Amino acid sequence: MSPSPHLISRRSFSGLATSEGGAKAVGELCAAQESKHRLLVALLVDEAGAHRHAALVARASEALEEMEADAPEEVGRLLRHPAVGAWALSACRGRADPGRLAAVALAAAVLTRTACRLDVPVGGPLMLPSVGLLSLPGDLPEVAEVSVEPAKDGASDGGAELRVGGRTYRVDVAGDRPGWQVLHRVPVAPGVTMTIDDLDPYRWPGDDADGRLSGERRRTWVSCLREAWEILGSHHRTVAGEVAAAVSVLTPVVARTSDQHSASARVTFGTIALSDPIDGLGMALTLAHELQHAKLDALSAVVELTLPDDGRRFYAPWRPDPRPLFSLLHGVYAHAGVAGFWRRHTQDAEHGTRAQVEFAHWREAAYQASRTLLDSGGLTEAGTHFVATLRDTLGRWRAEPVTPAAAAQARLRSEHHREAWVRTNTQV
Repeated sequence: MSPSPHLISRRSFSGLATSEGGAKAVGELCAAQESKHRLLVALLVDEAGAHRHAALVARASEALEEMEADAPEEVGRLLRHPAVGAWALSACRGRADPGRLAAVALAAAVLTRTACRLDVPVGGPLMLPSVGLLSLPGDLPEVAEVSVEPAKDGASDGGAELRVGGRTYRVDVAGDRPGWQVLHRVPVAPGVTMTIDDLDPYRWPGDDADGRLSGERRRTWVSCLREAWEILGSHHRTVAGEVAAAVSVLTPVVARTSDQHSASARVTFGTIALSDPIDGLGMALTLAHELQHAKLDALSAVVELTLPDDGRRFYAPWRPDPRPLFSLLHGVYAHAGVAGFWRRHTQDAEHGTRAQVEFAHWREAAYQASRTLLDSGGLTEAGTHFVATLRDTLGRWRAEPVTPAAAAQARLRSEHHREAWVRTNTQV
């Protein structure tokens, strides 16, 4: 599991600064994130010597290396899984059990159809990252021997039999079984599959993670996702390529209001969290929006874009509260993506009127906030180049015509937001 250097080419950096970048540039960000995951796993293995599960961790690491030698693609995909990275980071910080590496190795054994026997910390359900959750009886010892054998019925889908404490369990990557809950995978295009992770305890760092989707809710998610992918493939091919490269997991979160809610997090790169989707267009917009946050998180892990926070807070045309500079940068980049999304729909027969208003509103909001960033003195040299390039893109978009009615409505929305922000944040 040797890590690769964390690098981003100048060409990819400049492409990402235009708001897009393409699948190749995003692939460089993904490679850096995979390298980070591998570094974290290597670190926790090195530092597990004093841990009570030290031998267990060492053996799990050896098993992963052996399986990766035979199945590098499958094991590499598992190590890139967002929840694996989130757990590894937490373990390196002393907040999670390094022994969970054994569960990662068991997941690799299931996915690669490899016979494997490992000691695994139990004491509750056994989560196999990216695969599913196995319910276990409460009378098992703290550490139990778990053996994996490929299913004997000739299935070629990664199914396996797990033996734990004298009991045998069938693990099926295609569906639930008694005592077993699978992480559902949704094929959306040739070579593109998204996993709905509604089980892993490390799937999302926020306190708004939702529980297991019912069959009816999951069907709605699948329908909206496939409709969203048709929209991206038809109108946003560059975005579709970037999403395919970067996003592998969708995880449900609880909506705080009646509006659609979505988010991404640096510790779970590759995951987009969202409340129940309403329709395909809204889900396509969510993917395009959160993709921008994910790209910027991954880029800023490789390249410093802002100087250390000096305590100043700034107006953001999409928030009710003053924001630190790095958060403002995130908002600018994300809303440039939103503007770019609606730009592709301004001539639609069905959505054209709304799209013109949204495009006019968000291009101007992102442009004005980019000026704030450049005038702040809080960007690094690389950050200044990044924002200046993005501002040039937004400047060209500002020159594109929309109807007078759309321009007026967008301007009115901006004025109302600013007035409300001033009332809320100005001391009397």
